[in-house]
Amino acid sequence: MVRGRGRIDTVKMPRGGKSVDAVNPALQLREPRTDRGRRTQRAILDAAAAEFGEKGFHESSIVSITIRAGVALGSFYTYFESKEALFTALVQDMSGRVRDHVAPVLTGHSGTVIEAEGAALKAFLEFARDHKEIYRIIDEAEFVAPDDWRAHYVNTAARILERLQAAHARGELAAEPDEAQAWAIMGMNVFLGLRFGVMDPATDLAEVARSANRMLQSGLGG
Repeated sequence: MVRGRGRIDTVKMPRGGKSVDAVNPALQLREPRTDRGRRTQRAILDAAAAEFGEKGFHESSIVSITIRAGVALGSFYTYFESKEALFTALVQDMSGRVRDHVAPVLTGHSGTVIEAEGAALKAFLEFARDHKEIYRIIDEAEFVAPDDWRAHYVNTAARILERLQAAHARGELAAEPDEAQAWAIMGMNVFLGLRFGVMDPATDLAEVARSANRMLQSGLGG
């Protein structure tokens, strides 16, 4: 089961000496022991994403989620203690899915860090377009699961800063990046996802990423 909200633990960020908040692994979504259990838990999470995305947290119910998932009500309580626990698990799950969607793009990229950030942005825009519900869910998490809401953004910015600092150490960036710049890049990505992922289903996302990347190149690449 998932037990309540994820607690924030503090670990150190690389080279910058600042702390980054991370959800306590002991309180994260727990992996079922069987394939059937994993399929059931996945069905509940996917149904919850659709339900919360359409209706919001307060208007959604456990019964409506289990009906959408095609699972028995008792199965819900095998994996989650409450609607709040499910929502917390869903925020952690969606944050992890964004990370896992973007990570292979970065791992397989052979260009500069600026070019890699552009590729990562394009991957995120594609995810946002395919999973528009993430915006409503993450927004509501500020009030329903505030620790996980904070961890989602803090950890995302920390990963960006780590990449930029590593690039600076390799001599790719003229000035050493700081936390504010990492948050600025993340903020740009979030709102580009809202504009061209959620609001606009047709614009070429590769061109959006290229346009944003030109600005990033001017700001950090000189």
